[in-house]
This record gives sequence, structure tokens and C-alpha cells, in this order.
Amino acid sequence: MATVNAPYGVAVTPTQLAVSIADPESAVACDQAAFAFLSEVSPKLQHAFIAEMGVDAGLVALVAHKFSDLAGYRLALAV
Repeated sequence: MATVNAPYGVAVTPTQLAVSIADPESAVACDQAAFAFLSEVSPKLQHAFIAEMGVDAGLVALVAHKFSDLAGYRLALAV
């Protein structure tokens, strides 16, 4: 959570992060915590968090794809 919260000075809870990484509107809104999670956290930890929080992996992949398009480079979970 420090990797997600520290760079942008935000404080999101694990539950808030789980919701944002599975919400395609996060990319539209340029959600900083969701982008930090998808771009700065290792894929192994991303998968573990997704499983632990019961997040729909297909939705996370969609969000990652949208962020990839915005960032100009491929994120690990983007399909």
C-alpha cells in the first residue's frame, strides 16, 4: 500500500484500491492510486492482491489496458 499511497500523497485503503483497479472509469479519471498499483507494483504482488481481495481479474486487465493506452507503454496486466 505504501507504493500506491506515497508517490501521490494519497491514502487509499485496500478496499478502495480494489474497487478502483476494477473500475474502467479509473483510467478515464486518471486515478493515481490505480495507476501506481498497475505500473509500480510487481505483477506477482498484483496477482496476489487481486486474489486476496476477490477482484475480477478481467476487469483489472481492462483497466490496465486503458491505462496502457494513456501511458504509451504496456502494463503487465493489460490484455
